[in-house]
Amino acid sequence: MTKESLLLDSITDTDGSMKGRVVISGSHGGIYPAALASAANLRAVLFNDAGIGFEKAGVAGVLALANVGMAAAAIDCESCLIGSAQDALNRGIISVVNSVAKSCGVEAGMAIKKAAPLLAQAPQAEHHLPHLEEARHEKILEENELPLVLVDSASLVTADDKNKIVITGSHGCLIGGNPDRALKAAARVAVFNDAGIITSEVGVSRLPALDDRGVSAVTVSHETARIGDAISAFETGVISNVNVHARKAGAEIGMPLKIWLQKLRPALTVDRN
Repeated sequence: MTKESLLLDSITDTDGSMKGRVVISGSHGGIYPAALASAANLRAVLFNDAGIGFEKAGVAGVLALANVGMAAAAIDCESCLIGSAQDALNRGIISVVNSVAKSCGVEAGMAIKKAAPLLAQAPQAEHHLPHLEEARHEKILEENELPLVLVDSASLVTADDKNKIVITGSHGCLIGGNPDRALKAAARVAVFNDAGIITSEVGVSRLPALDDRGVSAVTVSHETARIGDAISAFETGVISNVNVHARKAGAEIGMPLKIWLQKLRPALTVDRN
């Protein structure tokens, strides 16, 4: 890794000091993370492809960044852990490259250790992706009158979301392996995208971490919902992984998420013991 590269387990950790940097991120390559990278004036960014998934949402941001002149590429989710920039650097392999990154010599099949120095030569983008509005929505489920929060990124969850049903567009892996970053509130239910990792316990590590906090947590299949899009998860997501508390609450693998949520009782409580 060259001195121009920076490791961020989540692209939500960008700030104004990172202009002109090459960032290796543990985040997925959807539109919301790409907009954050663009707003931070990064020189180039590497994201996890999250299995690419429904409507290719896992790399939509990678491709969109080319339209504003920023080099970006996606890392094969099967080559390294999503949510870990260090693992991406150590083991990651490029899967998708946008046109700006390609002009720097980055190619699919290339190791991240080789790609990152090439991206240090990328031109600085002069334009930005549009700022994303309405990434958070709140409603009441008509069937059981339970409060529902839909956030395209788990970073938008607040302490006020305690005991609510929280559907995120984020991946289900702990950011940097840190259980404290599983979720910012003790929600009744937490929903994530499996990001292409449907068999690895590590790949859905937020779920057992939230079991420890008494939260019913599930992932929806990346093939059934756009990663980074909570409304998509709610409308078309199919459950792919469940934790113990979710199983006790009736969640089953293969069940449409919306059907499970509609069956929850208004008096749903969370076992904190």
